[in-house]
Amino acid sequence: MHQLLIFKDEKLLRQALTHRSYANENPTEGDHNERLEFLGDAILNFISGEYLYSRYPQKGEDELTRRRSALVEEKQLAKFALEIGLNLKMRLGKGTIQDGGHQNPNLLSSTFEAVIGAYYLDNNSNMEAVKVVVEPLFNFVSQNTIEPRYNVDSKNRFQEWVQRKLCANPPKYKTQQIGGSPHLPEFASRVLVDGKEFGQGKGKNKKEAEKAAAEDAIARLQKEGLF
Repeated sequence: MHQLLIFKDEKLLRQALTHRSYANENPTEGDHNERLEFLGDAILNFISGEYLYSRYPQKGEDELTRRRSALVEEKQLAKFALEIGLNLKMRLGKGTIQDGGHQNPNLLSSTFEAVIGAYYLDNNSNMEAVKVVVEPLFNFVSQNTIEPRYNVDSKNRFQEWVQRKLCANPPKYKTQQIGGSPHLPEFASRVLVDGKEFGQGKGKNKKEAEKAAAEDAIARLQKEGLF
């Protein structure tokens, strides 16, 4: 069993593995993992940033941002999830299982983030404990990934443009669930820079909606010849 799945508080691990669809179908089984996912996402961004800052002292901000994107994009986190066996442990609702949830990259990556958040809490909020188990995964990607420039996602591309052309403030995303079923929700997102809206998007989750909003912003800018 991978170190990331060894917990002192088994209840915390179960929560990290519990998707909203399972919690809705089994209300006595505890809470779902979305808050832990939020925490894990922030932790992974910090650890990956520090890791790359130390590993590549000659690289500039743009290149470090591209490499971070390669480390923490959805598809890569889904691969990490499969590597540590999360696909066999995720607690999903019946409908989500029927929709192929155990192999769904979004669910795998989200669960991986939740496990990271839970592992951090299980180790008394010790970031070093998380780094010890996560950095070996990063090492493998850094040694074997294709040139990170081709892995840059839309959100990073848009942020680079904003900070190069407009201002130092990063774009802000306003995202909310607008409908769908418990196991197939739909989200809408708006991306703003200093209060001005640049794009809108929808998706099956917050990440997809925000990515779509960034893509819409880029498309609008390209149409105006600004991107």
